[in-house]
Amino acid sequence: MPTSAPGLLDEHEQLRSRVEEVRDRAVKAAPWTPRSPLHGRFGPRTDIPLSDADNAFYAGAQAQVTAFADLCLSLLSLHQPRDGGGLSSGPTPAVQRCTCCMLLWPCPTIREMTRLLT
Repeated sequence: MPTSAPGLLDEHEQLRSRVEEVRDRAVKAAPWTPRSPLHGRFGPRTDIPLSDADNAFYAGAQAQVTAFADLCLSLLSLHQPRDGGGLSSGPTPAVQRCTCCMLLWPCPTIREMTRLLT
């Protein structure tokens, strides 16, 4: 996998770093359940009733965010830039392709992930 200049992350590395941060926060977060100290305190108001659906959503959110981040990291492992094998003359950078789908880099998968996650 190509790497960036020292101290600089390319777009793929930035996206991977962002997803890893989300995953780490999700793994470290305490699950939010009706028995947790935050129950019934959503923002500055404490009189907002939470439905069973709300409680179910919050209870499963940690695991779902972690699973979603794992999916994103798997996609990023599959879709990486590589040298496209073409010749370049002068200072123009070599053409890159995706290692998975072989489309020009960044491939549609990475473009869409970048658009949605950054």
